Amino acid sequence: MRRQYRIALAATAAALTLGLMPATAAATPSEGVTGEIIAQATVGDKDYILRKITIAPNGTTGWHFHDGMLYGIVTEGTLTHYKSDCTTDGIYNAGGTIVEPSGNDYVHMGRNIGPTPMVLHVLYVLPSGKPMSEDATAPACA
Repeated sequence: MRRQYRIALAATAAALTLGLMPATAAATPSEGVTGEIIAQATVGDKDYILRKITIAPNGTTGWHFHDGMLYGIVTEGTLTHYKSDCTTDGIYNAGGTIVEPSGNDYVHMGRNIGPTPMVLHVLYVLPSGKPMSEDATAPACA
């Protein structure tokens, strides 16, 4: 009986602790996106990663930002790019180039609203050890 009481007390305490924890904002996951690292190297305090990203029709990168600069070229399809105020800041067709600045003040999202896969080759120039992207909460306008 005493053991059951302790288990019930521990379960109640755990539930209360979880209930009192602040809620974290949910990230917006990507949908229909695949990536393949083609090459990577570290030079000094920078990671250089060349990656092929494919976004399926109606796919999205989800809202995110980068800790370093990105330089890309669309090789197939069309990339539609959105700023954190939900306005389109670029439509990039095959052959189009895109530069994305670094920092969490540049939250953005890419989508493929076309009927065929969109392929983008990207060079990431990141501080050593940083991830290729950081998830961000969808802005209020999304």
